Amino acid sequence: MSETAIIIVAAGRGTRAGGGEPKQWRRLGGRSVLSRSVAAFAPFGPIVLVLHPDDMLRGLAEFGGRVVLVAGGENRAQSVRNALEAVDERRLSRVLIHDGARPFASADLIRRVLTALDDAPAAAPALPVTDALWRGEDGRVVAPVSREGLFRAQTPQGFRFPQILQAHRAHAGDAADDVEVALAAGLDVAIVRGEEDNIKLTWPEDFARAERILERHMDIRLGHGFDVHAFCEGDHVMLCGIRVPHDRGLAGHSDADVGMHALTDAIYGALAEGDIGRHFPPSDPQWKGAASHIFLSHAAELARARGYSIGNADVTLICERPKIGPHAADMAGKLASIMGIGADRVSVKATTSERLGFTGREEGIAAIATATLVKT
Repeated sequence: MSETAIIIVAAGRGTRAGGGEPKQWRRLGGRSVLSRSVAAFAPFGPIVLVLHPDDMLRGLAEFGGRVVLVAGGENRAQSVRNALEAVDERRLSRVLIHDGARPFASADLIRRVLTALDDAPAAAPALPVTDALWRGEDGRVVAPVSREGLFRAQTPQGFRFPQILQAHRAHAGDAADDVEVALAAGLDVAIVRGEEDNIKLTWPEDFARAERILERHMDIRLGHGFDVHAFCEGDHVMLCGIRVPHDRGLAGHSDADVGMHALTDAIYGALAEGDIGRHFPPSDPQWKGAASHIFLSHAAELARARGYSIGNADVTLICERPKIGPHAADMAGKLASIMGIGADRVSVKATTSERLGFTGREEGIAAIATATLVKT
């Protein structure tokens, strides 16, 4: 019995954060806050996502097949208990319980909590209070409060599964967090070093801070691709997924779509994954005559699997003929569809080589492409 489960609690309404919808569903850097929280824990075990009953269909649409969805209860403690009861306790030794509105829990922080459970039945991250503390009343300071021994609690909070399940079953009423439930049951809770960026989004200004955190941790990669195909007998060329009538064809092992090949290599390059030949060797007969959208789709999916989105793509076709301008918009739309991004993020344009070189002599077509990958 060694498996760890993760419970992400997101059943609240989060009205203090503003924005017109529950804070966990608000967009942050192009993704929902909750999707960022789920992604942070995906490598560590199966996820149980606790949602408000009104949000279950939304949760199914965004996370269906990747998490177990559980309806929340009347308060936070009941929501957590619902999730604990929904999993098979016979297969679990540990559980992490996390606030869905904390989208920046790092892998190092998660590992620290899990490691602490080797020596304690419960562990939770926290930061020592460094500011002076006051007790206030009616807008005035009543008395100073000692900050000695005080900590700011964070999540994920980790527990040995049987103990926290029994603690929740025995707990009456609500609790601020699961450490409170654990302490009421007499469990020893180890303090793990927390992180300043592991903020809980509560107020409108927290979202501005979160955007600044994203900018600081943004991973941007650029890739470059270049490809050439010679003309051969034929009556059309495939360029960026569009069949363009011409008095020649393009020679190649696949469909010789020079523009799509260059763009595919740009994405692979940004990922440090070589080129098309590494993933689809020309020595393999199954790829003879293959449609190039197979290659581009694979590269785009590989980027998504690594956590990157395609920020933009730019393809330049170099040839005297055929004329690209009348087809450029359709080409951009086709590439965007294959990559699963908006057409406004794809550019296709053309130039000649002023009758110089092999393209100037109309011996073939060349293409150069760049792609930007962004992880936030």
